[in-house]
Amino acid sequence: MEEAKKRVFSGIQPTGGFTLGNYIGAIRNWPALQDQYDCLYCVVDQHALTVRNDPAEFRRKTLEAAAMLLACGIDPQKSLLYIQSHVPQHAQLAWILNCYTQFGELSRMTQFKDKAAKHPDNVNAGLFDYPVLMVADILLYDAAYVPIGADQRQHLELTRDVAMRFNGLYGDVFTIPEGLYTKVGARIMSLQDPTAKMSKSDTNENAKIMMTDEPDAIIRKFRRAVTDSDSVVRASDDKPGVTNLMSIYGALTGRSMEEIEREFDSRGYGDFKLAVGETVADALRPIQSEYKRILSEKDYLMSVLADSAEKARRIAGRKLAKVARKIGFVDCKC
Repeated sequence: MEEAKKRVFSGIQPTGGFTLGNYIGAIRNWPALQDQYDCLYCVVDQHALTVRNDPAEFRRKTLEAAAMLLACGIDPQKSLLYIQSHVPQHAQLAWILNCYTQFGELSRMTQFKDKAAKHPDNVNAGLFDYPVLMVADILLYDAAYVPIGADQRQHLELTRDVAMRFNGLYGDVFTIPEGLYTKVGARIMSLQDPTAKMSKSDTNENAKIMMTDEPDAIIRKFRRAVTDSDSVVRASDDKPGVTNLMSIYGALTGRSMEEIEREFDSRGYGDFKLAVGETVADALRPIQSEYKRILSEKDYLMSVLADSAEKARRIAGRKLAKVARKIGFVDCKC
C-alpha cells in the first residue's frame, strides 16, 4: 500500500502584488513541492483585512494573486489553490485557538510591533491577533511542513506551542508542523536600502521589483540599485548591495557566489547590474505571459478556486468537527 504523502500548507496575502523577493524566497519553490507532498496553497485574504482596502481593488488583487500563483507553476491537478475566506473553518478554528493562546505570546510577536508602527492610526485587534489565524491556517490541515522564511520562524514556533498545548489537554488532535527553509535567495533585500527586506509596501518604486514589471523597468531599476564606491563584484558583509544582487543572480542562474565573482572579475558594476537585470527580466517574461493568459480566462480561474475550496472545506470540516468534539461542543445534527 502506497504511503500517504505528508501535507504542506502555505499562504500569501493578495494586497500590493508580489515582489521578486516573494518569488525567489517563496513562490518559486512551491511548484517543486507538488510531487513530493500533498500541497495546499492559499490566498489569505482574511489576513489582509488588518489594513484598510478599497473593496473593488481588494477583489481584483485577490484574483490576480491566484492567477500569478498558477502562472508560477501551481498545478491544480496536483495541489489545492483557494481563497482563505472561501473556507470558513479557518476563522472558526482561529476563535477556538484564541482561547488556547496566551496574551503574552501575542505581545511578543515582533511583526505586530513593526506593523503597528507603520499603521499607527489603525492598530486594530486583528493586527494583534492575526498570528492565531495563521496558526489555524496550518493546524486545520494537519500540515507536516510549512515553507517559511527566517522572519516567520516566530509564527511557526507559536503554531507548534499552541498545537502541543492543545494536544496536551485533549490528546493527539493536531500535527506538530516543521519548517521548510529556502537555502538560496531566502531573503531578498531592497535595491535602494540593502539592509532592509524588499517590500511591496515600499513607497520607492526603485527599491522593489514587482513580478508584473516590464523588462525595461526591471533593467532600469537594477541599473539604479545601490552598491558601493568599490567596483569589485564580491560577496561580503560590508558590501550588502552587491551581495544582494549576487544572491538574486545566483538564485536565478544556479551559480554559486564564487562562480559569480569569477564571471564578473574585472568587469565592474555596470556589466554586473545589466546582467542581473536581464536575467530577472528573462525569468519573469514567461510567467508574465501565462499570468495575462489566465486573467483573460476568468471562468477557468474561478473554477480552479471553487474546486479547490470545496476540497479544502471537506478536509477542514473533518478537523474542525474533531476539535469541536474534543472541547465539548454539542454536535449539530443539521
